[in-house]
Amino acid sequence: MITTTKTKYVIKYRLNGERRFEFAQLESNSTEEASKALAKIHEANDEISEITVSKAL
Repeated sequence: MITTTKTKYVIKYRLNGERRFEFAQLESNSTEEASKALAKIHEANDEISEITVSKAL
């Protein structure tokens, strides 16, 4: 059985031009994983850009 460790990260991004942030449990700080997490909570037609990921304090 393979187990993965998830860490709490803060995702900073722009949603339709507005600066936003979310916290998420991710396996790594990759923008691809963060993008997938954001896609789950926003509408399909929302424009998500300028994604940065860092460890939450």
